[in-house]
Amino acid sequence: MTKSIATGIAGAFVLTAIGAASVSAQDTLRCEPGETYTMNVMVSSHPYWIPVYQGFKQAAAAFGCETTFSGTPDYDISKQIASFEQDMVKQPAGILVHPMQSDPFIEPINRAMESGIQVATFAADSPNSNRTAYVTSDNLAESKFAAEEIVKQIGENAEYAVLENPGQSNHDLRVTSLISYMEDNYPDMKLVGRQATNQDSNAAYRATASILQANPNLGALWIPEAGSAEGAVAAVLEADADVLVMHADITPTTLEHIREGNIHMAINPNQGVQGFMGFMAVFMAAHSDVFDPFNDYKTSGYNPMQFPYIDNGFSVITADNADSFDLNTYMEGRDTN
Repeated sequence: MTKSIATGIAGAFVLTAIGAASVSAQDTLRCEPGETYTMNVMVSSHPYWIPVYQGFKQAAAAFGCETTFSGTPDYDISKQIASFEQDMVKQPAGILVHPMQSDPFIEPINRAMESGIQVATFAADSPNSNRTAYVTSDNLAESKFAAEEIVKQIGENAEYAVLENPGQSNHDLRVTSLISYMEDNYPDMKLVGRQATNQDSNAAYRATASILQANPNLGALWIPEAGSAEGAVAAVLEADADVLVMHADITPTTLEHIREGNIHMAINPNQGVQGFMGFMAVFMAAHSDVFDPFNDYKTSGYNPMQFPYIDNGFSVITADNADSFDLNTYMEGRDTN
């Protein structure tokens, strides 16, 4: 047998195997009738969740699955856990959850997993739980980008302040890592204010007004989420202060401030990708029997479809590209249920 003939036979064998695998995957990677996946959040009316759930639904539709949106309208950990437990009673195949706080969700997530419901987290994590995946943007990269942009705009010897939302893992990391990065790389940058506003625009307004009064040379303000940014920019405008405002996430209100030049820029996770990959994480965990990895999952007894961390990436929103992040335009003609 010549080498070319042997190579051709081997190639045909591989293609046949791939074709067989594709048919098998096509037959198995589909939802059964009524198979449902749930997305659970806190402050359920917040506009952040809308593109995330759209991505979640788009992925589900591709596999013939049903979805539900759940959570609590309140910023209350006990109420979110109660809503999560109500979701468990309905026995969905999987739940993609944004845990308001990490530790209180350990037991509920583990209980859901023990009952056969696959759970993944997104945007905020419960790392000590048995969740199968965590989907988020790289908060360290976000804060590094923000720090470099602040220094680029106001110099290496200036004053800055931060607002924060203690207890939510991604918001904590966005603040603490920016402060650490400044200390390590720009020691002449002076942190003159650090106040918890907990996504409350009124609290942010009061905190920012207080910081401005005590620090007339304040050069920049970093905020880990958009709700507090709404109040902060109102205080800056009222004081007619020359302060660079940057924040993470986006709301229609802060988007308009970016268009008008009142907010310098926002760093926004790719929400649709977050929802799409979040669905894929729980779906593949629920259908892990189609996957046979080269490891010890059979003897160890864990789900082979584990994603310790999936980076959905982030975008930088400025006045130049703000129109691309208009939620009303995005939702035109889309199913809002």
